[in-house]
Amino acid sequence: MITHPILSRAANRGVRLGLQRVEALLDLLGAPHRAVPVVHVAGTNGKGSVVRLLASALGAAGYRVGELTSPHLQRVNERVRADGAEIADDALAALLLEIEQTWTREAGDLARDCAPTYFELLTIAGFLHFARVGLDVALVEVGLGGRLDATNVVDPLATAITTIDLDHCEVLGGDRASIAAEKAGIVKSGRPVVVGRVPDEAFRVIRAIAAERAAPVERLDEDFRVRPRGDGVFDWSRPGGRSLRGLRVGLAGSHQVDNAAVAVAILDRLADRFPVPEDALRAGLARATHPGRLEWLAPDLLVDAAHNPAGAARLAAALRELPRDRSRTLLLGAGADKDARGIAVTLAPQVDRILTTSSAHPRALSAGDLASRLVGVDVPVLPAGPVEAALPLARDGSLVIGAGSIFLVGAIRDLVGAP
Repeated sequence: MITHPILSRAANRGVRLGLQRVEALLDLLGAPHRAVPVVHVAGTNGKGSVVRLLASALGAAGYRVGELTSPHLQRVNERVRADGAEIADDALAALLLEIEQTWTREAGDLARDCAPTYFELLTIAGFLHFARVGLDVALVEVGLGGRLDATNVVDPLATAITTIDLDHCEVLGGDRASIAAEKAGIVKSGRPVVVGRVPDEAFRVIRAIAAERAAPVERLDEDFRVRPRGDGVFDWSRPGGRSLRGLRVGLAGSHQVDNAAVAVAILDRLADRFPVPEDALRAGLARATHPGRLEWLAPDLLVDAAHNPAGAARLAAALRELPRDRSRTLLLGAGADKDARGIAVTLAPQVDRILTTSSAHPRALSAGDLASRLVGVDVPVLPAGPVEAALPLARDGSLVIGAGSIFLVGAIRDLVGAP
């Protein structure tokens, strides 16, 4: 895994929403973001899963596919994938150096104060990598929001908005309509928009923005439908149009059926440009993977990247389907900017105790600070220290569920040697 000084310096710059730096740098580097056709995916939860499902189906059909995703679990290289392979350390290091040198040369005195952020650097590196390896299509996941996200420099073939819920409220707004407006900022003139299962108040905003931009919009349960059969099997149909029966999604959790339905609708929209035969679609959906999402690392250890109350609700639904034949311990970590109490309250009915912990990420709450936020939760809460100490403490014969932070899940995967 690359640990490059350019990224280390950029990490200290925090989050700076806006497109000017990225657009300027991309133009200086030859506009690589316009070299490969793009599908752009936003949403509170599920956008990474939709990218993985699309990549698997398109790859099964023989296309060369890029994936630009965030954040990573264990290796920063995970964020930039081409033909299913993470970018190599030397290739990423060379791209980062090229980007920094270009910025320093062109920005002059402004270079130090307005240098690109960590996320911006990796976004630009991803576009450069995709352009230079000669892909057929790139699947780009929004980092934060949409309207001012660094990825929103593309002119995509299609866009998708998977879900809308409360997260990053301090940046995106405190209600679902405001968050929808930010995420719908990726909608482009005349480009189709596929919308997953979102609240009515959010969809009204998305539909209005799409209408302003003459972008055709379709919504799950209205313009395309899904009928779950159980165990990841589902039927997909478009009223008066295409119908597919007995599809199976390989990702765990009943909510992944919705994500798969969105992916199928996107592929249906792109059929003229990127036709995917039905056998490739079926194979791609069934063999898709997404580490850290309802992933069993051992018979006593389940991890999930749920990092907001909506994600916790999906994890709770999955836990309700498991036999309660032993005690359950929630090993909970969270970032300082997250609704840790909302996550804990949502999961508490499905566990017998909560051990608070922390990863090494700089925004992670300490185990003690996290425990102090959970006073009054309906199950015992105990601070258990850093994850290196907390994980063996939790594994006392109970079922351990690691959740609350993507970075915590990555740390747990490291500790147990998951690839």
